[in-house]
Amino acid sequence: MSNVNTPVFILSLILGCFGLMTQAKSETLTLERTQALAVNKDPWLTASEYTQNALRDEAIAAATLPDPRMTLMAGNFPVDSFNINQEPMTQSTVGITQMFPRGDNLALTKRQKQQLAQQHPLLRLDRTAKVTTTVTLLWLEAYKAQESIRLIEQDRALFEQLVDIAQAGYSSALGNARQQDVIRAQLELTRLSDRLTMLWQQQEAAQNRLSEWVGAAAEAPLAPDLPTLIPARAWSPQAVEYDNELAHYEWIRYHPAIQALDMYVDATQTGVDLAKQKYKPEWSVTAQYGYRANDPMGRSRADLFSVGVSFDLPIFTENRQDKEVSAAINRTEAVKTEKQLLARRLLAELKTARMQLLRADERLNLHTMQLLPQIAEQAKASLAAYNNNDGDFAEAVRARIAELNAKIDALAIAVERQKVVAQINYLLVQAPSTDNQPVKPH
Repeated sequence: MSNVNTPVFILSLILGCFGLMTQAKSETLTLERTQALAVNKDPWLTASEYTQNALRDEAIAAATLPDPRMTLMAGNFPVDSFNINQEPMTQSTVGITQMFPRGDNLALTKRQKQQLAQQHPLLRLDRTAKVTTTVTLLWLEAYKAQESIRLIEQDRALFEQLVDIAQAGYSSALGNARQQDVIRAQLELTRLSDRLTMLWQQQEAAQNRLSEWVGAAAEAPLAPDLPTLIPARAWSPQAVEYDNELAHYEWIRYHPAIQALDMYVDATQTGVDLAKQKYKPEWSVTAQYGYRANDPMGRSRADLFSVGVSFDLPIFTENRQDKEVSAAINRTEAVKTEKQLLARRLLAELKTARMQLLRADERLNLHTMQLLPQIAEQAKASLAAYNNNDGDFAEAVRARIAELNAKIDALAIAVERQKVVAQINYLLVQAPSTDNQPVKPH
């Protein structure tokens, strides 16, 4: 498939002719500007950067030994006199205790924090793609309403002419115009007004939803030209074999959302290793120095020094360590299942979008190359026949309505095609890496 779809290009030219070409580009909101504003204004991306920095700092802190604990104590004081020299056992002690976590707890905790931090560039890439897709769909929805309004407003003059023609023919009694022709023309004009009101409502609703992402810029008129979106990485629906599951999976396996879940799987597997460390004892080393004053006779007494090691005994593991390891393993398997579900969903969405793009191309080609020219000819012939007193007024009106509807339908198909391409581009986003390029299907 070529980069520029011929029917889309032709239809864009047709719709461009109906646009308000006098508007300066600086006064319009283009799709590219909308996407840039939405990404720049997204606070989630900023929060993700803060979270990543926090996890990096926590990784450094987690790899550090706990602070030593100091103990100051006056021991064995006689309670009858509180005289420090009365008893030989009285002493003032200072001690330091250092805890040593179980096994490789420090290194594993640091690694887990780093793995969680490495998720966030991938999550931001996925978020950026999601935001871009969301505002693209909203922009296209508002564009469809805006251009439909333009088409109707420009054809409104034709229906007003039909009213004038019917009234003139009915008043002069020279033609075959009837009162019901005048009423029919006025009725269709009223229906156009109602249709315009509905389209204004749709445009305002889409722009209000768009304001959530781009703020006050959403109130600006949209650019009059329909942008031609191209599937990412030269992907085309014809290049993918529908029944080749592996070929489809190669296109989505490096999606940042899936890669982020891979990182999370790694972090939960590190959590399993952390749980296993609880089978190992936690150690502490204590050193104490005890000062003793002279005895009542003035003789010097030796100061005392103590050193000791303490550790716990994880021997009753059935209800604690065993269960914690089992819980960590189950959590890892749950995340793996979540990854499988995400891959299946992305794969199904890609297949669906592929078929939608194929059908949209077929319909757009049919409308642009055949239906629009044929309906235009029919409308022209019907009006000419009526003006020559050789046709029915109702048929002339129906032909004009059919021509207007065909233009709006062609616009809707072209916009829907761009929506499908936007969704495909989200599905084909890849994590930036030089060693994970997908195998291109043949």
